[in-house]
Amino acid sequence: MALAIVLVLPLANGSFAQGQEDPSEPTKVLQSDEASFNPGAVERLLSQGDEAVAAGDLETARKHYDDARSAARVLAGFYRDLSGAFRGLDARVPREMDAKGRRSITLQAEANLRLAALYRRLEQPEVAVPLLVDVIKLMTVTSPVGTQAYQQLVELGFAETTYAGPG
Repeated sequence: MALAIVLVLPLANGSFAQGQEDPSEPTKVLQSDEASFNPGAVERLLSQGDEAVAAGDLETARKHYDDARSAARVLAGFYRDLSGAFRGLDARVPREMDAKGRRSITLQAEANLRLAALYRRLEQPEVAVPLLVDVIKLMTVTSPVGTQAYQQLVELGFAETTYAGPG
């Protein structure tokens, strides 16, 4: 009886029906292009926001950018937690999770920059300022994205001292 259940399980999840060549290799759902919980999904949300801005639909763009920002933050937290859980046990896992976490943080900073630009366009600089400061906290002011965020703070009048970057 147990053998029959084991033989039916691969059919239940569709791995054989979808033409998976190696049935012993599990399907990695969250690595597919259609997955909604990985850095690729965050990038898609950013692209959808960019398309909405280009079409003049700023409310839809704001929603996509907010969703991208939230998803990137959650992913970064999960990657950080997994990295910590494996520290001292298997260096490969923290190394992978740290790299994925850095990518997620970078995506979060990019979403913040796009949201800040959107709020500047909507003449709501008071909403843009915290987003720009968050970019600097996430990426440091010496990164290109951080320098860009600080430049926008100067343009808004929140900061007055110019910063040309490391040099």
